[in-house]
Amino acid sequence: MASKDSKPAESTDPRGSEPPMVQFQKRMGELFDEFFRGRDFSAWPVWGREPMALGSFSPRMDVSEDDKAVTVTLELPGLEEKELEVALTDDALTIKGEKKEEREQTGKDFIRRERSYGSFTRVVTLDAAIEHAEVKAAFKNGVLTVRLPMSRAAQKSVRRIPIQG
Repeated sequence: MASKDSKPAESTDPRGSEPPMVQFQKRMGELFDEFFRGRDFSAWPVWGREPMALGSFSPRMDVSEDDKAVTVTLELPGLEEKELEVALTDDALTIKGEKKEEREQTGKDFIRRERSYGSFTRVVTLDAAIEHAEVKAAFKNGVLTVRLPMSRAAQKSVRRIPIQG
């Protein structure tokens, strides 16, 4: 029989004083950390970039700048001009697109239907002042090119710095 002075045996487990659910949560975190440690998931569409929503995709985009303009090029195979929206604000170019495709194949003993859906939004932040009235967009062979001419003041502010070897 235990006396009033006896204390419960102290646990050697550092987590012994934590509730079981907290212990479980910590152990699950450790297991996930062990599993993902040292693995490269950069090729996965959601790893290393912002998460993508179901039914979305992120087309390849190039942004280049010279003394006179900023040029944005997107690869959009399979899309049509009517499926695209290009918008310009003072400090950003926004390009949105949506692709819906439905195919049906009928044979003697089967009907096969396939549907696919995808949407995207790409935003390019613009540091230079742009001549809004002179912006042009062209869509040819699945490639969208948007040319954003810089204002005269922005063009004058570009100064080439010589590189010494």
